[in-house]
Amino acid sequence: MTGELDIYGVFVPSLGAWMIFAFLISLPLRRMLALTGFYRLVWHRPLFDLALYVVLLGCVVTVGQPLIS
Repeated sequence: MTGELDIYGVFVPSLGAWMIFAFLISLPLRRMLALTGFYRLVWHRPLFDLALYVVLLGCVVTVGQPLIS
């Protein structure tokens, strides 16, 4: 596997593409958590959002890695 994706002649690091995809998944998930009132139980919301993003990024890379290699 190469470490890059070729998008119309522009080489993009694969981790950068995975990061954008994980961010797009986290947006509706964070909104859903806010609407349900889950954040009232969270001590530090930005820290929780960062941890949620890191977990999502790990899941996206784990699922997506076999698809592109």
